[in-house]
Amino acid sequence: MSSKRIDDLPDVRDGLARKERIILYCLDQLQKEREGRNVPTAMLYGRVIEYIDMSPDEFQGALTKFGDRVSFSD
Repeated sequence: MSSKRIDDLPDVRDGLARKERIILYCLDQLQKEREGRNVPTAMLYGRVIEYIDMSPDEFQGALTKFGDRVSFSD
């Protein structure tokens, strides 16, 4: 199985795929750096692609999946 397909598989513990987990990790780190303020989406995307190859459309799809559970800004 290719690593791309493995990155898209949800974890049995919480249903998050590796890419989604990286997004949430980066969001947490940026919120700490910004002392709890909202994180601009472009800033988050820039941090995420330092960890994993992800297209802007794929990134936006993951954010949409999170819905209102996570606070982002433009």
